Amino acid sequence: MTRAERAARIRGVLDRLYPAPEPPLGRGDPYELLVATVLSAQCTDARVNRVAPVLFARARTPAAMARLAIPEIAELVRPCGLAAAKSKAISGLSIALIERHEGRVPASFVELEALPGVGHKTASVVMAQAFGAPAFPVDTHVHRLATRWGLSSGRSVAETERDLKRLFPAAAWHRIHLQMIFFGRERCPARGHDPDACPICSFAAPRRRARTGSGAGSPARRRSARRSPRGPASAS
Repeated sequence: MTRAERAARIRGVLDRLYPAPEPPLGRGDPYELLVATVLSAQCTDARVNRVAPVLFARARTPAAMARLAIPEIAELVRPCGLAAAKSKAISGLSIALIERHEGRVPASFVELEALPGVGHKTASVVMAQAFGAPAFPVDTHVHRLATRWGLSSGRSVAETERDLKRLFPAAAWHRIHLQMIFFGRERCPARGHDPDACPICSFAAPRRRARTGSGAGSPARRRSARRSPRGPASAS
């Protein structure tokens, strides 16, 4: 089975199981989505959906958020973890939106990624969900499953994104991103997974990857490469 054939079959399974996936972060305007996505780093969407409304009750716009002291923001978002970094990013991006974009969230990858605390994955979520632009956000679940299913080497998130964009049509990128998130959470965990019972791993995943989740960039593969007399492992 070629990679393209595997991708087509995987897409069929995902469409059957998740025909209309809803974004896991609560709906709001582009600014609220941007802030919620920043909060979601190393935090569950369920917790973000509990904490974000409390934050937005205090400050729902960039101007209102910029008036809050960073320690005050940190206290409000503390349940999401990384409170110091996230509060600094939220304050900084809010000020930047006022100074550079008249308080509006820009519909541009370049301008979004220039905001404090906003990386490519966060910008991709905002571009896809808020503005309907073609984007394929690659989070932990998407990166892991793309490697497990042989759709990408797993060497880097950037490479995984490029590979997935080549395999699927642009109009489907956001939907497949959401489908992979839900599938990874509900049916294809990183550990304790039975590939033979999985509706995708049963045909798509090489047995070693399906059972261990190992990819080209996994610690096990890097240790093996370091022991090899052929030379050092390649960078992940």
